[in-house]
Amino acid sequence: MSFGFGGCFSSISSISTTTTRFVPICYRWFGSFNLNCNKTLITPLSLSNWTTSSSSSSSSASMSMSTTSTTTTASSPTERPVVESPKPKQQPWLIVGLGNPGKKFQSTRHNVGFEMVDAIAEAEGISISSVSFKALLGKGFIGDVPVMLAKPQTFMNASGESVGAIVSYYKIPLKQVLVIFDDLDLPFAKLRLLPKGGHGGHNGMRSVIDHFKGNRDFPRLRIGIGRPPGKMDSINYVLRPFSKQEREELNFTFQDGLGAVRILLLEGFNKSATFVNSAKPLEQLG
Repeated sequence: MSFGFGGCFSSISSISTTTTRFVPICYRWFGSFNLNCNKTLITPLSLSNWTTSSSSSSSSASMSMSTTSTTTTASSPTERPVVESPKPKQQPWLIVGLGNPGKKFQSTRHNVGFEMVDAIAEAEGISISSVSFKALLGKGFIGDVPVMLAKPQTFMNASGESVGAIVSYYKIPLKQVLVIFDDLDLPFAKLRLLPKGGHGGHNGMRSVIDHFKGNRDFPRLRIGIGRPPGKMDSINYVLRPFSKQEREELNFTFQDGLGAVRILLLEGFNKSATFVNSAKPLEQLG
């Protein structure tokens, strides 16, 4: 199972396949065998049937040689074995982390979406190295589910230009588009998974919804960064880096987020939401 990437900003180009640690379920079978074995024609068989038939034929021949000097021919199979048909091709999930490109914005609160996608990529062995549709892209599998990981490079407020183009080109259902972003209204390091909703004042999400033609029916994973202290301006706050203690807490949050994504793709939204939204705060885990 494979799918390609196309398009690099204003043009479309082929992107080479990235090897991942997860290998999809595949079906192997032998092609037609036309062996001149005492004029017996052997039809296509699965590996197990082919082994069984060979063993039976050998056994029959040995018994005949031990009881008579006349050479006998093993009878050909009377039933054609059933070969399983391959599963229909799955459409990939698109997992998008929102943030701002460039070293200036690395490790800032507004870029936790990028960091969450990086954590998923590292855990699942997916390389995010292709550039297409104004985004850094990676493709691979989580379990046997094909995924695309995306980090739009348009700057936060124009994220929809990239996300909308990817969804449109690959015809990905919105129910299989997960957008991950920072949220001022959630306590720091808190996760919340929702099946749909508005932008909540987040300009990156506003842009995504606009490029989905106003459609809000897609899942989103919100990562809490807390409110700014005192009278600090929100813009300055979201562009601040994390403290050492906050970074340690956030690493636990990324582990929970990774678990939530795996459950979402492999077991469904409801189980994933239960896992995420019922998680206890760190202070209650001691």
